[in-house]
Amino acid sequence: MSIVVVQIPERRRLSARSGAAPEAAASGLGTDYAYVTSNDGLVITGQGECGAALLPKASTVVAMLADTDVSWHRITLPKAPAARLRAALVGVLEEALLDDAEEVHLAVAPGATAGQPTWVAAVDRRWLRAEIAALEKSNVFVDRVVPASWPDDPPSGHFAETSAVTGGPDQGVLLHWAHANGVASIRLQGGLARALVPRPAPAGTRWSATPGAVGAAEQWLGMPVNVMSRAERAMQAARSLWDLRQFDLAQRTRGSRALRDGLRKFASPQWRPVRWGLAALVVAHIAGLNLWAWHQRSLIEARQKSIQAAVKAAFPRVSEIDIQRDAAAVMQREVQALRTLSGKPGDTDLEPMLLAAASAWPADRPPVDMLRYESGRLTLSAPGWSEQQLGQFRSLLQPAGWNVESNGAQLVMSRARPGGRS
Repeated sequence: MSIVVVQIPERRRLSARSGAAPEAAASGLGTDYAYVTSNDGLVITGQGECGAALLPKASTVVAMLADTDVSWHRITLPKAPAARLRAALVGVLEEALLDDAEEVHLAVAPGATAGQPTWVAAVDRRWLRAEIAALEKSNVFVDRVVPASWPDDPPSGHFAETSAVTGGPDQGVLLHWAHANGVASIRLQGGLARALVPRPAPAGTRWSATPGAVGAAEQWLGMPVNVMSRAERAMQAARSLWDLRQFDLAQRTRGSRALRDGLRKFASPQWRPVRWGLAALVVAHIAGLNLWAWHQRSLIEARQKSIQAAVKAAFPRVSEIDIQRDAAAVMQREVQALRTLSGKPGDTDLEPMLLAAASAWPADRPPVDMLRYESGRLTLSAPGWSEQQLGQFRSLLQPAGWNVESNGAQLVMSRARPGGRS
């Protein structure tokens, strides 16, 4: 499963000395995004920085927020239905939130249980919504939003350089301290970092630093630290179980979005065997239909040739072209000619038709006073016939293969064709 982790630029804070407009200062939109790609979520296959429209395509897109953009609150998860859980969280956290509750997006820790202590992440709602919308506008659809770090035990400390580099060797280095009681991002300058981080650190504490902050980190700690690039840290965050897309920011999987997500997943590498299987099934189905059609066509052609051979053997003087054009019509014509030469009436000649009509003629009806014969059709006058008499006449002739039609005061007899049509 291919994955791309997009690092959302840190939210800009308003400053009294900043000359930027409020809208530009409060949003990182329009900037380039650092990203990292992987085929399995473990090994990094690529990294870089580009605009949203140029981000690599992947089956899963994870957006990572900076440490300073997420605040953490420890509460007892209220017992409330899913539809009212956010309102219940706001009621619990109302006094702890620095901003208005409607301006804050909340997310509950994975695996949280009602009535048990849990962590809740808080993010600026308008800013996060705008960042997700900016990516989706460029057809980058975020599946998950994860924090760079989260409350954890044993603790972890990560040193990373910042944009400010004046004033001293550690002025531009931040320590992101994640422990069982929360997450703090503090500068190494001053005594706050020393006050927050216990000395010695708890057993099992994991220390890491970006390549540019290794020197300041080792000097501050007095011990070596593991080097972890920003790309490696982003991939580590993507492997967490956290997902900040909850409540009103949860993914909508209806309509066109569901179809788009389904097609995107179907095109992912893990679905390649299924795609190959479906393609093979379609090819086999088409090939089977063609073979079946060829077989049926061969049977029809064989039967046609057999009929033509029988007609040719019975009537050798008939031309091959006439037989190939309509063997059945040729046979009917030749048989009729032989019958005529022998003086025997055919089934649709006048005499057999009169005999059939006489055998079914109602006893209470007078003899016919008018008849007309033409090419296998016998028309008889039948004025004043009731529906019962007409039905009886038709029912007596139908078993013998005759078709009777009523046309006002006339009856039309003809030999019924196969399928019951005259």
